[in-house]
Amino acid sequence: MLILMAVAAVFACSDDDKFTVSPTVTLAFSTDSVKMDTVFSTVGSRTYDFWVYNRGSRGLHLQSVRLRQGNQTGFRVNVDGSYLDNDLGAVVTDLEVRSGDSLRVFVEFTAPRNQQPTPQLVEDELQFLLESGIQQRVVLRAYAWDALLCDSIIVSRDSLIESSQPIVIRQGLRVDSAATLTVRNTTLYFHDKAGADIYGTLVTDSVVMRGDRLDHMFDYLPYDRVSGQWRGLRFFPSSFENELIATEIRNAESGIVCDSTVFPSDRQRLYMERSVVHNCAGPGLLAFNSWVGLLRCQFSNAQGDCVAFYGGAAIMDHCTVAQFYPFAGGRGAALRFANFYGDNTYPLHAMTMTNSIVTGYDDDVVMGQTLEGDSITAFTYSFDNTLLRTPALEDTINCKNMMWETSKDSIQGKQHFRLFDEKNLIYDFHLDSLSTAHGKGCYE
Repeated sequence: MLILMAVAAVFACSDDDKFTVSPTVTLAFSTDSVKMDTVFSTVGSRTYDFWVYNRGSRGLHLQSVRLRQGNQTGFRVNVDGSYLDNDLGAVVTDLEVRSGDSLRVFVEFTAPRNQQPTPQLVEDELQFLLESGIQQRVVLRAYAWDALLCDSIIVSRDSLIESSQPIVIRQGLRVDSAATLTVRNTTLYFHDKAGADIYGTLVTDSVVMRGDRLDHMFDYLPYDRVSGQWRGLRFFPSSFENELIATEIRNAESGIVCDSTVFPSDRQRLYMERSVVHNCAGPGLLAFNSWVGLLRCQFSNAQGDCVAFYGGAAIMDHCTVAQFYPFAGGRGAALRFANFYGDNTYPLHAMTMTNSIVTGYDDDVVMGQTLEGDSITAFTYSFDNTLLRTPALEDTINCKNMMWETSKDSIQGKQHFRLFDEKNLIYDFHLDSLSTAHGKGCYE
């Protein structure tokens, strides 16, 4: 009786338990290549994955899965829980894929330094050797970029940073009160929560400041288009005579914050020319009691206000302020100016805007605020030859040669601009040929 039961059990086995060595039966893959984002040398990538399928009617034995170049290229692979240990030849053996089953493969990459100034292509192959002798491959491809990696930069005396290599700052940049830091022709990549704290003076020319993630959040969306990737710039009360020329600050938590200080009429706090602050999770430019000069600058897409002045003095000429923050409702104004903040008063000695554009999604993106009944604290402003998306003011003294934009205008809001890809978050704030605002803004 026991013998009969054993025989019956053998014949009752499903076809899924049968394996084949036929060369006509092979694996199928969800991709034939894993194309990774650019990564900084010695810094690990995010994890990529793909699937390996057996769509045949018989199971398949895998003699081995190996990296063709072993541990030479920096790729790390895990096949369905089995790690290709680089110390053991970057190979795993004796795997099986039953009929209708699959394996999931995970790939990461940490490149060694390549001693080259530009990103370098790194390739390898993940080779699947079947029991039949058939070998199948998935190509692994990434770009590695040598960078200068700094845990933190502390500037205690006058210094210059100029580098053709990218500079990655992991913890932060600090300029002490007695020092001036000049940065030219350089890209600074800040790690998450890192930022620049300026107690002295910062002077930049042809500089980009951004987050350090070079990979993608989604296939269509690189992290460099996602706000909040790093902390941003903060100018402390002791900081004056800062100049940002041809400088781009993007995807920070708060782009630029100028802390409150005693307002000096003879010392400018911040001057910016031909510069961009774009896509911030907080304010783009937030200044308290500061003298700020802005010439041909773009401030765009902030969850907070794109530009906000609380007291002090501000002069803006040929600027574009565009509030089209895409990620959440409740975004701030494009332009806000006030002579108070909370319970504190901040005399607004002057807020002057000429030849500029202030627009956005909302019907009213301009907020001028003064405390009701306060006739003592200064609140002085003027606009000339400027487009404002706000209800028209009956104020011919402070507002001259104005364009008052509404949502009913034939060309308004985002229609002014050359490129506005809201799905992929790609923007070009040069004026479209049909815009009615020519002669205004930072690119005219």
